[in-house]
Amino acid sequence: MRITRMALQYRKRLIVGIIAIFLASGFQLAIPILIGSAVDAAIGLDGGTVDLPNGTVMRAIDSATNVFGEGNNPPKTALIIIAVFLFIASVGRGMSAMFQNYMGESIGQHIGYDLRMLYFEKLQRLSFSYHAGVHTGDLITRGILDVEGVRMFVQTALLRSVFLVVLIGTGMYLMLSQDLTLGLISLSFVPFVAWRATATNLKLRENWYALQDRLSALTKVMDENLGGIRVVRAFSSQNHEMKKFDVSSNEALALANTQVGIRAKNISLMGLAFMISMAAVLWVGGQRVIDGELRPGELTQFIAFMSILLEPVRQIGMMVNGYARGSATGGRLFSVLDLDPTIQNKPDAKDLEITNGTLEFHNVSFGYEEEHTLNGVSFKAEPGHTVGIVGPPGSGKSTIAHLVPRFYDPGEGFITIDGQDLRDVTIESLRKAVGVVEQDTFLFTASVEHNVAYGDPWAPDDRVTAATKYAQLGDYIERLPGGYDTLVGERGVSLSGGQRQRLSIARSIMLKPYIIIFDDSTAAIDAATEQRIRAALTDLTKDRATIIISHRLSSLMHADEILFIEAGKIVERGTHAELLANGGHYSDLYELQIRPSDDSRRKHDEGGLSQ
Repeated sequence: MRITRMALQYRKRLIVGIIAIFLASGFQLAIPILIGSAVDAAIGLDGGTVDLPNGTVMRAIDSATNVFGEGNNPPKTALIIIAVFLFIASVGRGMSAMFQNYMGESIGQHIGYDLRMLYFEKLQRLSFSYHAGVHTGDLITRGILDVEGVRMFVQTALLRSVFLVVLIGTGMYLMLSQDLTLGLISLSFVPFVAWRATATNLKLRENWYALQDRLSALTKVMDENLGGIRVVRAFSSQNHEMKKFDVSSNEALALANTQVGIRAKNISLMGLAFMISMAAVLWVGGQRVIDGELRPGELTQFIAFMSILLEPVRQIGMMVNGYARGSATGGRLFSVLDLDPTIQNKPDAKDLEITNGTLEFHNVSFGYEEEHTLNGVSFKAEPGHTVGIVGPPGSGKSTIAHLVPRFYDPGEGFITIDGQDLRDVTIESLRKAVGVVEQDTFLFTASVEHNVAYGDPWAPDDRVTAATKYAQLGDYIERLPGGYDTLVGERGVSLSGGQRQRLSIARSIMLKPYIIIFDDSTAAIDAATEQRIRAALTDLTKDRATIIISHRLSSLMHADEILFIEAGKIVERGTHAELLANGGHYSDLYELQIRPSDDSRRKHDEGGLSQ
């Protein structure tokens, strides 16, 4: 019903398509009558007159024969007139069918476009928690195969239903009204063929969905392989990956072969039923022609009607399958379209107003599903000050970075910027004010300039250049053959890890956000380059709040306040000197990371002096 309502948005096209269906059915049903009359006219060539049956088409032929047949052989003239009418009916049927198919396909393509846009737009708005629990390959499959299934519903189910009702219903009425006994024999194949066609297509639909699942799995294998192509090459695992892909491909092939077998078997059975009915019609009808109870042309009409009805009756199964497929694919697709993002604007949300740029956590707690990640976290980040966050893996550091731009909302407590609860402001204005540079960087297959200017594609060149200079990437880019127009490969595979992170830093700072969060974003950058980046950013961040999350103490030792987080709680806080003096977790981490290098450097220096 939802797909049908979408089709009704294109009412003019739908009306033209339905009119074309009636015209195509009328022309197609006229063809058997014309062929039967042609047989009678041909037999009449041996005599002198042609006795045509009653009917609108036949009265038109009879009138034309009387007009053009004066002084000529009436049967011969009738044959010529019938041939002309047959040509007109064939052309009319072809033109009407063309309009019917065109309108049906046009409506389907428009619905497909609408659904693709709605689906993609919904994926842009769905929360991070949704994307974290679903595989990208499955989403791609829904966006392609399921949209295709819904798109085809208009032509294969909706318009086909009208066509089959008109054609089969009218055809059966004409046959039964002409001769009840012979009509029933002629239509005896219909129930069996309709049943087998429906059962076959439902079975094929079941197999098709299993095949779709296999193709989805195949997509996942390929997506993961291409995404980790460097790892595959590094470990020489091409053969292993080929075997994985071969297993998935064979599973898809087996289902495809099953479908071929089902289709071939049932097409043969339906053809056999049709031939048996036709043989019965020829036997009974032939006897009646011999007895003079039936004209040869009338028997020919029954055979022609049967031949015309065979394909539409087979299409009953395709129509049922179209409804089933449209329902199933539509269900999968609408299940996503009907989702409400967990993170969304309140009805009365206002744009964030920056007066100072102070970020504050107020007793914030958060958990992913049943896992509690943060417990009672409170701190303040003011403009011109840097807050460093350190702790063991899984302690909740990155969760803090994800809460500030509202990728997630706190379970308890609240977060404010200049006293405004983040849940009360619009998401767009918030994310313009907050820049997050993550460790896992993603780059688009585009030029360096387009990747840097992604947040503001119309930014002037000098802002792009300045951002890359701050990120200590400008000199490298200028040495590239194409400069800023150099194409970056998919996921940035043409750049090193450190270069990708620096480009990601440039992309964030180009927007000049009021609050900048570096979530372990310099892990792949050497210490010397990191020091230069920090020095370059000093001027940029002097009036902005900065949060640095890192495992490496050298990245945040200069911070105005350092928070040591363990098991979701702030267990230590203070400056670098204060935390060292306390002799707690931070001091222990410092001994592990910094002292060994200091000792080795001192021993090296002493060794050089003694020599």
